[in-house]
Amino acid sequence: MQPAPEQSPHHAYPDHWEADVVLRDGGTARIRPITTDDAERLVSFYEQVSDESKYYRFFAPYPRLSDRDVHRFTHHDYVDRVGLAVTVGGEFIATVRYDRIDERGRPASAPADQAEVAFLVQDAHQGRGVASALLEHIAAVARERGIRRFAAEVLPANNKMIKVFRDAGYTQQRSFEDGSVHLTLDLEPTAESLAVQRGREQRAEARSVQRLLAPGSVAVIGVGRTPGGVGRTVLRNLLGAGFTGRTYAVNRAFTSDRATVDGVPAHRSIGEIEEPVDLAVVAVPADRVPEAVADCGEHGVQGLVVLSAGYAEWGAEGRERQRELVRQARSYGMRIIGPNAFGVINNAETVRLNASLAPEPPAPGRIGLFTQSGAIGIALLSGLYRRGAGLSTFISAGNRADISGNDFLQYWYEDPDTDVALLYLESLGNPRKFTRLARRTAAVKPVVVVKGARHSGSTPPGHAVPVSRIPDATVSALMRQAGVIRVDTVTEMVDAGLLLADQPLPAGPRVAILGNSESLGLLTYDACLAEGLRPRPPLDLTTAATPQDFRNALAEALADDGCDSVVVTAIPWVGEDGEAESGDGEVLAAALHTAAAAGPAKPVAVVHVEIGGLAEALAAATSTVAQPRPPAQPAPAASPTRTGATTPPVSGATIPPGPGATTSPGPGPAPTTPVTGAPVTGTPGPRNGRIPAYPAAERAVRALAEAVRYAQWRRQAAVPGKVPEFLDDTIDEPGTAALIDTLLGPDPDPRGLQLAHDQARELLGRYGITVRPTLPAPDPDAAVAAAARLGYPVALKTTAPHLRHRADLGGVRLDLANETALRRAYGELTELLGKPAELQPVVQAMAPRGVDTVVRATIDPAAGAVLSFGLAGAPSELLGDTAHRLVPATDRDAAELIRSIRAAPVLFGWRGAAPVDTASLEELLLRVSRLVDDHPEVVSIALEPVVVATQGLTVLGASVRLSPPPARTDLGPRRLPNY
Repeated sequence: MQPAPEQSPHHAYPDHWEADVVLRDGGTARIRPITTDDAERLVSFYEQVSDESKYYRFFAPYPRLSDRDVHRFTHHDYVDRVGLAVTVGGEFIATVRYDRIDERGRPASAPADQAEVAFLVQDAHQGRGVASALLEHIAAVARERGIRRFAAEVLPANNKMIKVFRDAGYTQQRSFEDGSVHLTLDLEPTAESLAVQRGREQRAEARSVQRLLAPGSVAVIGVGRTPGGVGRTVLRNLLGAGFTGRTYAVNRAFTSDRATVDGVPAHRSIGEIEEPVDLAVVAVPADRVPEAVADCGEHGVQGLVVLSAGYAEWGAEGRERQRELVRQARSYGMRIIGPNAFGVINNAETVRLNASLAPEPPAPGRIGLFTQSGAIGIALLSGLYRRGAGLSTFISAGNRADISGNDFLQYWYEDPDTDVALLYLESLGNPRKFTRLARRTAAVKPVVVVKGARHSGSTPPGHAVPVSRIPDATVSALMRQAGVIRVDTVTEMVDAGLLLADQPLPAGPRVAILGNSESLGLLTYDACLAEGLRPRPPLDLTTAATPQDFRNALAEALADDGCDSVVVTAIPWVGEDGEAESGDGEVLAAALHTAAAAGPAKPVAVVHVEIGGLAEALAAATSTVAQPRPPAQPAPAASPTRTGATTPPVSGATIPPGPGATTSPGPGPAPTTPVTGAPVTGTPGPRNGRIPAYPAAERAVRALAEAVRYAQWRRQAAVPGKVPEFLDDTIDEPGTAALIDTLLGPDPDPRGLQLAHDQARELLGRYGITVRPTLPAPDPDAAVAAAARLGYPVALKTTAPHLRHRADLGGVRLDLANETALRRAYGELTELLGKPAELQPVVQAMAPRGVDTVVRATIDPAAGAVLSFGLAGAPSELLGDTAHRLVPATDRDAAELIRSIRAAPVLFGWRGAAPVDTASLEELLLRVSRLVDDHPEVVSIALEPVVVATQGLTVLGASVRLSPPPARTDLGPRRLPNY
């Protein structure tokens, strides 16, 4: 909302303070600055506030606002006096105001850094978390305007407001003076305040999804008068699923005498329905959607599923139509799935909601599925249906203009009916938030993701989100750091989801293989090796094996402490007449079910070839309650690998585990998850008696390998890494901040500033990162003088951009022991490559011999700060052998970073070489991480090369770029994406 022209001249209207927020009950509201145009809204709002709330606000009876009050509360300079309002349907439901004061409590201007704050919430909206959301936003505004503390006077009886302040997590002081409680809040965010904010965000967003998935009543808008069409199909599916709530059919074309459609009450509008409607499914042409949304909003509908097409997928006009749809819905406090959605399904017995176009509704199960694409959603539903898998919830969000995968991660995190979350995503609108939510959810249940548009940089239709510049391999590495199981295809996602939903997590990578085909067993064995697992030699039961033989062999394998999981391979057995018999799948399935239910908690997967009825029988649950099993023991040392994950064993080099690694040999108690305490090495089960079956060994083994890697991540996540305290003694954070301010200047160039060599050395030195000095050598005499200052032996290097770090082109001369050698090298260099002015040669003292590495940190506009490591030269530049972690990095992240590149054995004594000082390398990584985390103005660091010797390391080259800090959408107050 823009202010009137007579708005205060001190500051322009701060439209970046506007925000849509999700409240505690799952509804939405809008927070915005109060303007001079709001006088009537303010008066109307105040009239609806109870006398008791007015008394708590003004400490005296205050029945109405005077004209002077209205003027004061609507005229702000947006610096020393700021007012924010919360609106629903365009009307105020709450306000907050701060006034800057001095140490005596009198009105003041900057540099005074304290303000008095006061809230007023309409009684009908108290208890929805309105004041808590307002406090987050007014605190962020105050910090932006240089205010560091809030002071508040609260009556002792105003327990609700005291609780808002107390529970915010800010550092605070409280005293009792003159009959009121005096509160002082330090507005600097703390770990506690951030945890409080994110906890409220999780509960609010989960509740907003729950309102959509578990409505008490549903109205389908756009139900046709004759059979067929989208609306009629959704209505039929609602009825077919046995929805437990009330259902209504809505179409403005219904005649007044039409009472029902397919047995459901028929109405021409939502307003005609006498009972409350919780969810509306909108299936009308796009040009009629605004009318339907207004009808829903004015009559209290809580959420919308918009199936209608014709929005952002149709171009610029459609994008604007989509943005207006979101603005309109949020103005009424409603959230949206869609537009262009396929629908939602909730198989909970108490709900049984199928508000979708799914032709084959899935059975109830323990898998939650989110997809942006309706076509992919149909394919996934069909595949799960054929394999007998069940879903707890299904969401096809279409253009996901509002509700996104992040919202469903918030919901699934604590949903007792979902054990595995599957997501098909074509974009990550807020990657920082996604990785944060995924890490937390993955700590208690698996999250499997397929990302489409990996190479096209797709963004959701109609969204204005930062486009990530990092390659897809980096995105994959960062997902794995967060515990996400990243797979390449929807088939792999279903394969992994079935195993994770139906089987306990493996304790390690040791795999037993048994079956009645030697060849199929060998294929499985090879697939295990390719995935970094540790298979035992296959046990061939021969083609004469009976179901009882399978049962006995499986029971023996599960009881063996030397294996962590079992893959059963089966082909049709040959009868006495020489013909293949494939009709006894049910008998074999029963035998495998019996053995699996009686053995220790280890995952079992079946690879079969044309055995009739086997897959269906294995998918059938033997019971709805998992039978308890003896716990499985964790495995000895093991690190299953895949490209970009961890490094396979290489002859001649043993890579020791990093801090907190869980790969040490020997049995022991299973570590637990940080949230639920459930063992991560095996859960009682299979949870539902199902055993996943696969038509190819490679598919089964790939799913099993993902489960092994995930279980290993869970064990490590149970004991999180930390940033060593010793770094604080050698880091000058305030001095670095002052230096950055000086370098950027009062009016920094938005394009950024590339630091000169000496400036970069000084900046890095304040964080304990020493860069070996270089001296310019514009001519041979200058080179000799530089060498005399540095001491022989020296290196002579070109610094021209096209020759930098290119020793292969002859631009580097090493181990120059004296003046004669230096002059000769200088002459050869200039003769071979060009004039000194072009080459820009420098002289640098030689470093101890070691392994050349490269350390980088960059700020990606979408993903945030990323720390990278690799070997210098061809391994990282040509082969892409680089590892990545999100900043801030812990000691475990640093250790994993250097161990996760494929060339890591070079650092640990490959082919008889002496291992280098990886501890110093890990410390360097932590210092770089800390620097970019503490100072967001540092948008790029490149240390190349970093020569790591057997003792210590040397940074020979450094490049640092500064820029005004980019906005951090993940650290500010809670807000939904703006349109």
